[in-house]
Amino acid sequence: MALIHYLTQIQFAFGAVGLLGQECARAAITRPLVVTDPGVRAAGVLQKALDALHDLPVAVFDQTPSNPTEAAVRAAVQIYQAQGCDGLVAVGGGSAMDCAKGIAIAATHAGPLRQYATIEGGAPRITERAAPLIAVPSTSGTGSEVARGAILIVDDQRKLGFHSWHLLPKAAICDPELTLGLPPQLTAATGMDAIAHCMETFMSAAFNPPADGIALDGLARGWAHIEQATRNGADRGARLHMMSASMQGALAFQKGLGAVHSLSHSLGGIDPRLHHGTLNALFLPAVVRFNAEAESVQKEQRLERMAHAMGLASGGDIAHAIRAMNARLDLPTGLAALGVTRAMFDAIIAGAMADHCHKTNPRVATPEDYRDILSAAL
Repeated sequence: MALIHYLTQIQFAFGAVGLLGQECARAAITRPLVVTDPGVRAAGVLQKALDALHDLPVAVFDQTPSNPTEAAVRAAVQIYQAQGCDGLVAVGGGSAMDCAKGIAIAATHAGPLRQYATIEGGAPRITERAAPLIAVPSTSGTGSEVARGAILIVDDQRKLGFHSWHLLPKAAICDPELTLGLPPQLTAATGMDAIAHCMETFMSAAFNPPADGIALDGLARGWAHIEQATRNGADRGARLHMMSASMQGALAFQKGLGAVHSLSHSLGGIDPRLHHGTLNALFLPAVVRFNAEAESVQKEQRLERMAHAMGLASGGDIAHAIRAMNARLDLPTGLAALGVTRAMFDAIIAGAMADHCHKTNPRVATPEDYRDILSAAL
């Protein structure tokens, strides 16, 4: 049975951050905790959100790490409870939004976070008590503002997924203006994250034609505009299309992701300094080649349809085109450039096999398949 579920209210426009107070009122949030990170504060994006909340008593947690941790969630929950907050506003990239989703759980549910993780059978334990959340993305990458999931590093150092419709933001405020100052390297890495989301969700075998259409359109937008957004961050049109691609990739998440993400989640847990979007960009060519032999991918001509959206002659050109795009965006040429060695493969593979994205890849990988993919990406 297919579950096709679209619920988030999305405000999408230049200047949409000005609607933040209105959306808080609609969600009955009267004392928000704003969750962000030092970079967003330094860039002046946090202040734009605070200006839109001028009539509300606001608390701020601005110490979200680049890969959010259970320790950061605990620190934020202390502020949430001490200040009598009744809701959350996440301002930033995927890290801030995922951290806020962790806070939404931990502030209202007892016990360690790991018991609510998807692979621990924890999704049904997340209830309607979860704190309401409004998400304001400042990057165009994860799409977490319209997704029901979060990725967090728990206390035992595993990087785990948490999924519940109760974690879906009550509103997503997508304001491309907030991304105009994003540096080129971060624009490229987050943009390839969005492209990877569109491609992996489209390749998933799950039946969800609306998600397929959304993902393909998002891929076309992202692929056509990522270079311009990276070269000229002030290009408003390119920024708009990249934010749309990011949102669209996440709207299609309900189909499931795949081997790109099972590997990225695992490696990101082993070395939290590594950027998730960069890892996705490096794994994507090898996973596309691996998926080319999947029955569902061949039967439904999924590579050919992606190639058409990307302006390529055939599906066989996709992997090479991604590698060439990574090079043009000045992303690393391979995992070795990030300090990854073959000695790490066993640990990466063990994490990937246990990841919640492992079984939704259209061709379920064996440990040896993962080893081949890692070798190709090295």
